[in-house]
Amino acid sequence: MTANVSGFLDYAATARVTVEQALLQFTTMGSDCPPRLQEAMRYSLLAKSKRLRPLLVLMAAEACGSNEQEAMPAAVAVEMIHTYSLIHDDLPAMDDDDLRRGQPSSHKQFDEGMAILAGDGLLTLAFEVLSCSTLPPAAAARCCAALAQAAGPCGMVGGQVDDLADDKPETLEHLMHIHARKTGALFRVSLKMGGLVADATDEQLAALDTYGSCIGLAFQIVDDLLDVRGDEAALGKRTRKDDGHGKLTYPGMIGIEASESRAQSLVEQACAALTSFGGRAEHLTALARYVVERNR
Repeated sequence: MTANVSGFLDYAATARVTVEQALLQFTTMGSDCPPRLQEAMRYSLLAKSKRLRPLLVLMAAEACGSNEQEAMPAAVAVEMIHTYSLIHDDLPAMDDDDLRRGQPSSHKQFDEGMAILAGDGLLTLAFEVLSCSTLPPAAAARCCAALAQAAGPCGMVGGQVDDLADDKPETLEHLMHIHARKTGALFRVSLKMGGLVADATDEQLAALDTYGSCIGLAFQIVDDLLDVRGDEAALGKRTRKDDGHGKLTYPGMIGIEASESRAQSLVEQACAALTSFGGRAEHLTALARYVVERNR
């Protein structure tokens, strides 16, 4: 492990605690929320996780001159959206996974109906958190619009639909298009929201978007590699399942060695996009290195 990745992991461990405290705070709801629903929402949301997307929000805000406190509502919102997507992806009608984040999937721990409703609760709560936060109204509105677009039918949801299709073209271009939406969209919007919180310039937002596009794709390539050769206990989810589900993957399309090379090249492109930020993007640069060195 390189030194800057080790430093990033130290930073991430501290920031992750703060994020999880905020997640707990924002899921403390009134008596009108059924206790079982709150339990199901928290079960998946607070499970052990890397919290990469909220960390991207915080680090982008930092790179653009803002701070953790101002960016936290956006960080919480994107993690709620991400967790809702995982709950729904794991359902038998979707990817049919019984293990997530090192514990039984929501529909295994509760039941399918409660899992669907827990996901619905997190999806809608995310926008409540953003719109009712202390963010300036214009920034909150732009964050809500950006997150809705990234998570919606032309973003993450559309990517999942194409991923589930039986008749999808088995081409590298189509695979990249799926993951640009299914995985990449939330990476990019995390960075965008961090920039919006900090009132970033158009040039800064463009640089963050380039970084996010590269990192999102690199992350997915490494995810595909880990499904082939990763350790199930370390990953906290089932491995070697993609082939069984007929999914398109990078190792399946171009091989393991070419996939590794492509991920490394994307990381270099991501780091190059951050040069204008100088030392303020130190954590973002280290995260890029972590993406290709991670084992879970």
